Amino acid sequence: MLIMSCNIRCSCAHDGPNGWPYRKNLCAHVLRARAPEIICFQEMQQDQCYDLSGLLPDYQAFAMTDTPGGTHPVNCIFYRRAAYTCISAGGYWLSLTPHVAGSKAWDSACVRLANWLQLEDAAINTTFRIVNTHLDHVSQVAREHQATLIVEDAQAYPSDYPQILTGDLNCDATNRAIAIVKKGGWTDTYGAIHGTAEPGHTYHAFLGAQAADTTGKMDWIFMRGRGQIRAAEIIRDSVAGRFPSDHYFVSATLDLGRMP
Repeated sequence: MLIMSCNIRCSCAHDGPNGWPYRKNLCAHVLRARAPEIICFQEMQQDQCYDLSGLLPDYQAFAMTDTPGGTHPVNCIFYRRAAYTCISAGGYWLSLTPHVAGSKAWDSACVRLANWLQLEDAAINTTFRIVNTHLDHVSQVAREHQATLIVEDAQAYPSDYPQILTGDLNCDATNRAIAIVKKGGWTDTYGAIHGTAEPGHTYHAFLGAQAADTTGKMDWIFMRGRGQIRAAEIIRDSVAGRFPSDHYFVSATLDLGRMP
């Protein structure tokens, strides 16, 4: 299966010619060209969810709003309805009170959460779990605690149960938050295929290779449990010099195998 993680840049940003109305079709074009089974978004707003649901009609969407009474499905997950059946769905806030909607802690600049799906692939008689998140962009302490919560949640499942973690973690491979995730049993799909060398930035401010950002690869796909990593890529697709987002999308091809 092909998984993509896509920070699509919120539609509320004042991006001029790179605003959402001018790139939504480009975004859908890039996604359709790759034909992933699962797409995990970050920064999604309600209008973006509506737009992409119409432009990508083969997918079912699941999300949770980040604040009580909110309308924005910030960490929305799209999955091919013909390929998978949703067994269970949920989420939690990355805070001291994960069950309290809209809660935050550790000087996190924003409310952060993780949502997840447990899907069944009847073709190979396998169920698996996919978790999508977006760690804080300011507080390092928050990133570390948020990563710890995600690790603890995943460890409630059997060690061989297939799980996939996607998201914009707002830090690169040198950051302690990434070390926490890896120590918690998650394998970096990109590193497993390409080695540990820093592959360059994934945030590029709509500038592509011309970007001066030095943050490094902040968009990630991890896996744990039974399965094989077949491929991984930073997707630098553009059309006429225009990009679908201010982040490169990332992908991983995984083989979860047939359940014994």
